[in-house]
Amino acid sequence: MKEIRTRIAPSPTGMMHLGTARTAIYCWAVARHLGGKFLLRIEDTDQKRSTQEATQVILDSMKWLNLDYDEGPVYQMDRLDRYREIVDQMLADGRAYKCYATPEELDAMREAQRAAGLKPRYDGRWRPENCVGKPIPEGVTPVIRFRNPDDGDVTWNDAVYGRITISNRELDDLIIMRDGIPTYNFAVVVDDWDMKVSHVIRGADHINNTPRQINLYNALGAEVPVFAHLPLINGPDGQKLSKRHGSVSVMEYEAQGFLPEAVFNYLARLGWGHGNMEKFTREELAEVFELRGCSKAAARLDFKKFEWLNAQYMKEADDERLAKLVAPRIEKRGGVLEGGPCLKGVCNLLKTRAATLEILADQALFFYKPLERDPEAVRAALTEENRKALEAFKAEIEKLDDFTAPNIYGAIKAVMEAQGIKIGPIATPLRVLVCNVDKTPQIDRTLELFGKSVVLDRIASGLAMVA
Repeated sequence: MKEIRTRIAPSPTGMMHLGTARTAIYCWAVARHLGGKFLLRIEDTDQKRSTQEATQVILDSMKWLNLDYDEGPVYQMDRLDRYREIVDQMLADGRAYKCYATPEELDAMREAQRAAGLKPRYDGRWRPENCVGKPIPEGVTPVIRFRNPDDGDVTWNDAVYGRITISNRELDDLIIMRDGIPTYNFAVVVDDWDMKVSHVIRGADHINNTPRQINLYNALGAEVPVFAHLPLINGPDGQKLSKRHGSVSVMEYEAQGFLPEAVFNYLARLGWGHGNMEKFTREELAEVFELRGCSKAAARLDFKKFEWLNAQYMKEADDERLAKLVAPRIEKRGGVLEGGPCLKGVCNLLKTRAATLEILADQALFFYKPLERDPEAVRAALTEENRKALEAFKAEIEKLDDFTAPNIYGAIKAVMEAQGIKIGPIATPLRVLVCNVDKTPQIDRTLELFGKSVVLDRIASGLAMVA
């Protein structure tokens, strides 16, 4: 059986978009499901727009999503000799030819075709049989064009869309090299041929490129891979995804505090289905993924569902891992971690109500901010009833040897029973004096994290402000 080999081949001309990430996930899943190889190629022949920074973003995104590739990264600019070797062979046997038409000449040709009601396309004027005796213009560097078949059809069975047929009369002679640099359609065919790629999985915006590439495969005597074109991802409004919808870059979601496994899960499910499977690990995806499960319709981003899914992963996440991820976010907000409560414990307390790491950092900040009290807020919290309850609570916890949430709650309950009050007269001043916020999670667990000495000191200093 032929080895299954898939690849993701982004261009380093900007951020790694969600659509590219989803394609990478599907390529990875096909390879893992079928016991094959997953490859990474960087298509960097656009030297004007390609940057090292964008290349690093691609590598960082792949690593963050835990998309482990078996080979690569392969860089197209390292393969220029190979492309030129193939072009020389094609020129020698007539599969390609040099075209000296200038841009101005081609513009005039297209205008004339439009005026005649024709589809603009290269007319083959520099095909060898059409330019016999025609002088080569001075000062014009030729491009190399592939001699596309004139007749017949190109047909392939797309793994997502089914049978697709394009007439060769709809295609013209494709430029395959300009100034010694291969064009996209040519380089990708040579690369996939050399890398023995069995499945080309990519966005549906490449469907128009596929018949041209199949003709190139056939001209090179190469085996044509399986093609699978994925419908695009739209915004919530059904329009093409763009910056106006919010984040479209993978690493922007990292910055917003999403967990990589949630992004992986959400993107994998965006346009693919397997029964009622909604939440799954990468291993579970690899076990069941098949291209026939992909939808032919464009997928719509649902940011609320995206955030909900991340919240589920936040609840299940290891506390120590969350602490490492949220620590720099707290410090960025001005929090001081050294000497503060155990961040692992804080994450355990707060993670069930935080949909993202950013929200978790916001919620945890009060544990690590220097205490800056508002005297008016302190006076408002310390009504006569509240002060009486707080002083009794202080006396109760001073007796505690084991300052844990159950024992703290026991002290609260003892004061409530003794004074015939509800929890409000105790909890309200504790939030203001100890936590310096209006709302907290369970007050007993919150106080345990601060520790007995901090709680007692803050109660005492707060009471002293209105003595």
